[in-house]
Amino acid sequence: MSQTLQAVRGMNDILPDEAEIWEHFEDIVRDWLKSYGYRPIRMPIVEPTPLFKRAIGEVTDIVEKEMYSFEDALNGENLTLRPEGTASCVRAAIQHNLVTGQGPQRLYYHGPMFRHERPQKGRYRQFHQIGVEALGFAGPDIDAEHIMMCARLWDDLGLEDVSLELNSLGSAEERGQHRAALIAYLEQHQDKLDDDGKRRLYTNPLRILDTKNPELQAVVEAAPKLAEYLGDESRAHFAAVQVFLKDAGIPYRINHRLVRGLDYYNRTVFEWVTTRLGAQGTVCAGGRYDGLVSQLGGKPQPAAGFAMGVERLLALWRESGGEAERMVPDVYLVHLGDAAQRLAFRAAEALRGHGFAAVLHCGGGSFKSQMKKADGSGAPVAVVIGDDEAAVGEVGIKPLRGPGGQQRVSLELLPEAVGALLYADDEGDNGGV
Repeated sequence: MSQTLQAVRGMNDILPDEAEIWEHFEDIVRDWLKSYGYRPIRMPIVEPTPLFKRAIGEVTDIVEKEMYSFEDALNGENLTLRPEGTASCVRAAIQHNLVTGQGPQRLYYHGPMFRHERPQKGRYRQFHQIGVEALGFAGPDIDAEHIMMCARLWDDLGLEDVSLELNSLGSAEERGQHRAALIAYLEQHQDKLDDDGKRRLYTNPLRILDTKNPELQAVVEAAPKLAEYLGDESRAHFAAVQVFLKDAGIPYRINHRLVRGLDYYNRTVFEWVTTRLGAQGTVCAGGRYDGLVSQLGGKPQPAAGFAMGVERLLALWRESGGEAERMVPDVYLVHLGDAAQRLAFRAAEALRGHGFAAVLHCGGGSFKSQMKKADGSGAPVAVVIGDDEAAVGEVGIKPLRGPGGQQRVSLELLPEAVGALLYADDEGDNGGV
């Protein structure tokens, strides 16, 4: 007997009960994004591998170890399942002249991303992100807006124990000066570096500051701080972001070791973190990436954005007591007999045509068993059709959740009668009839 096939490890099925929660969450997020003027964009899941090497950086963990890359068997092109969304979004904006042709853009996207990591709670090989990108905005106001947007969403979701960490990475030139000083410092402590630290010393030393190795904490705490190398313009930009946040009453902590894992960031970077999810404490992160558009071949444009992990946010939402109401139909239709079944099909379509959610019983069974299914569906109204009703073109309507007995109406009057039952307490609302 052949072995039962299962999903790839770290790529999870989202079953109906869980998927309903996802959809409810996504509805909240779409309304939130719309309220800030952000518009949707959808990019391919597969992109040319060089896109991510150029954008993220060839010496980052993502590019070196985590990307799902392969060669197209038809044309030999190197392709990659997208590990993040910003590079794809910027590529699309350049390719379709969004910013140069239409002016600054506020965009958002959501969907699956892929990284070959060791699966654990809150970290999967296929995971989902909601990404927000603002292209063509140079000032600190858009940095602050992104952070304020997140604070608004946390409030809308009722999330608890989410705190903001903030830093500035300055300009490329300022980071270069800091990089030289950092390498010189770390060379003096090379015997204390772990394997990752030694590997990154000359390729990406800034990432050493973000190490989680407890034995390196004293070394990185004493390392030169990037803030000491910021010029007047970078300092003014960062100070302005903080003024906006203080005016909005958003508390934050400046974390000089916050560097982000992607090479394209500059100036403002931020993370929203929680202590409720164990080691995977970052639920949202982002910042400014002014050089990325030109790095990918476009006309130089300022840009900023952030992304949040859906799986982690949903876990935190549940920790904070969030839940979605079960999706239930307005009407469940039961029927017995061939003529009744044919009339039930017509009745169900008539109800759907008037905006009602109607479930038509399939699979046969007695009236008793079908009514049990109707009750279990959660529907407030059952439509009951037997041979007697079918013979005269009528249907029975039975309230399942409130007072009142079963009544018979003609098929033509069914939507109006159902609306009267469902919206009896709403003056002037007849359910779209």
